[in-house]
Amino acid sequence: MLTTHYSSWFILLCLAVGAGYAALQYSAKAPWGKELNYTLAGLRFAVVSFLCYLLLAPVIRTTTTRTEPPTVVLAVDNSQSVELFTPKTVLSQATAGLAQLAETLRGRGFAVETRTLTAPPGRPARLDSLRFGAPTTDLNLLLAGTRDDYRDRNLAGVVLVSDGLVNQGRSPAYADYNFPIYGVGVGDTIPKRDLRLTGLTYNRVAFSGNKFPVEAELGFEGYAGGAATVELREGARVLDSRRVVLPAGRRRATATFQITAPAPGKRRYAVRVVPQPGEFTELNNTRTAFVEIVKGKLRVLLAGAAPHPDLKALRAAILANDNFDLTLALPGVVPLPAGADFDVAILHQLPAQGGLGNEILAQVKARRTPALYVIGAQSDLEAYNQLGAGLTVQARGAQTDEVTPLPNPGFARFATDEEAARRYGQYPPAPVPFGDLRLGAGAEVALWQRVGRVATQKPLLVFGGAADARRATLLTDGSWQWRLQEAVEHDDKPEAYDRLVIRILQLLTQNANKKRLDVYPTQDAFGTQDDVTLGAETYNAVFERLYNQKIDLVLTDEKKQARRFSFANPEDGSPLHLGPLPAGLYRYQARATLGGQAQQDAGELLVQSQPLEALESKADHNLLAQLARRSGARLYFPAQFDQLAQDILKANYKPVISQEEDLQDLINLKWLFFVILAFLTVEWAVRKYSGSV
Repeated sequence: MLTTHYSSWFILLCLAVGAGYAALQYSAKAPWGKELNYTLAGLRFAVVSFLCYLLLAPVIRTTTTRTEPPTVVLAVDNSQSVELFTPKTVLSQATAGLAQLAETLRGRGFAVETRTLTAPPGRPARLDSLRFGAPTTDLNLLLAGTRDDYRDRNLAGVVLVSDGLVNQGRSPAYADYNFPIYGVGVGDTIPKRDLRLTGLTYNRVAFSGNKFPVEAELGFEGYAGGAATVELREGARVLDSRRVVLPAGRRRATATFQITAPAPGKRRYAVRVVPQPGEFTELNNTRTAFVEIVKGKLRVLLAGAAPHPDLKALRAAILANDNFDLTLALPGVVPLPAGADFDVAILHQLPAQGGLGNEILAQVKARRTPALYVIGAQSDLEAYNQLGAGLTVQARGAQTDEVTPLPNPGFARFATDEEAARRYGQYPPAPVPFGDLRLGAGAEVALWQRVGRVATQKPLLVFGGAADARRATLLTDGSWQWRLQEAVEHDDKPEAYDRLVIRILQLLTQNANKKRLDVYPTQDAFGTQDDVTLGAETYNAVFERLYNQKIDLVLTDEKKQARRFSFANPEDGSPLHLGPLPAGLYRYQARATLGGQAQQDAGELLVQSQPLEALESKADHNLLAQLARRSGARLYFPAQFDQLAQDILKANYKPVISQEEDLQDLINLKWLFFVILAFLTVEWAVRKYSGSV
């Protein structure tokens, strides 16, 4: 459609100008015939009128109408577990049902596309060439990729054919999808007889000569009422074993080992469930723990503003552990010994009002010693707020709250077991400053305040500070009551309190060995399908983080074949990617020059051949039902594809009609110039040929 911003009456004016120009040009007597004269006048009229029309800035308006049919995506979980554990007749029924569903929907005006775990993004798969060979299952990646690729398109829904077993990526149960998910359950819902290690809990850093726990969680199917043997190994040597009762009516049991940490270095321990007759697979019977053993006997400074019951409780908790040496200091009472050296400090009500104990604070600051600050009635909060401990306390007068500790489940730097959490809940209330508590950048809360039975989001124990001067803050000077109460109720064994104090000190001193080059695997063990990655941290002479340092690494496999890598540690913390490696135990040695001094580190990494798809056999149809129900659909089975087709058709999904309008200036069409030039050329040539200019 041609249109212009001016009134249509101007078109008549353009025609009048063209007619007048042609009449003026060809009204006189010409040497050619009358018909030719009218023809030439018509050419001149057309050219002049059109040129005048172009002065009105005409545009061409083009409207394009598109109809997009509703699209149904067939998302097929083509992992190995589907083929391994789905009966062949059921799997054949499922693939045939998918083909029939696609044909039915296409016949009713739907667009149908197929996506799988292994199909490249943007390239639909073919139903007639499905191969169930994916080594891992990431349903969230499959569904999220569909959501992203079909954004702003007419996506009616997704038919998800799966056994519901996820062993890679995020669980789809915690993701949001903006389309209906019609789940189709395949696989085997009958559990196989199996023993497996489902988890391994341990401290990644332990002190030489100290005992540390390794707790193994054992899952079992078909062996309830019996017992299993769990072994702790280092290399080929069995360090310890436990006979674990498998209670009837439960599917989980635990075994705890106490290991005496050997000489400093990196150690690898393996926990193994001894296989039993009839077990489905032995591939999930072993897990590995890597532990960094550092030097023992950490030197602790316990300094207070004045004698206080807290000091006795803290001293007792520390001395109950053989790996700590304690130095006590009280300004004006017990002076700090000259030349005293320490790895970590507990500063009770320091900084104090009136500047008491400032000489101790000065030494801690000068040595950049990790410190635990205990806030109390004598604390100088203004001075504390200047220390950069990761917390700012703005108290409202002398008011206090009475609180008990509540573990923060999001704090992962050390774990709080159920028994310790239960004991925390039985502690008597302790006073904390009432006011505004603000966390600094990078600060983490280990314990929240619980007021009565009300859980709050106010911190009680906070970790913060710089990497080279770690800080922790406990916002009460009444924790002595906790240890006393726990000792009374548990046969003089206040284990939860003592363990909390020791873990705080261990976390503050986790780099007490002052290793300036630290290269480590990013996970305990890798699979043969994983991208093996190594993290790296570098520090200068005063233990400040350095970045972009060149690190040379030699990786040696069990056959003594070496591979060499060179990389830098960027500020974003991204690791060195080694790619997938064959199964085996690898040793690495890293070297770097930091501040003109050569530094090195060594360690091990384990690559295990674990076919993830064979580790779990029982299909999780509850996950599929949850996804379907949450999106307004339901779960189907391979025998119900006809019902699925009917339900999709009943949903009455409509095509989406869209219009696109395009405006283009007529004067921008280059071919019009050549048409006008042709008209003028013809007119000139005819006049010249007929004897006139």
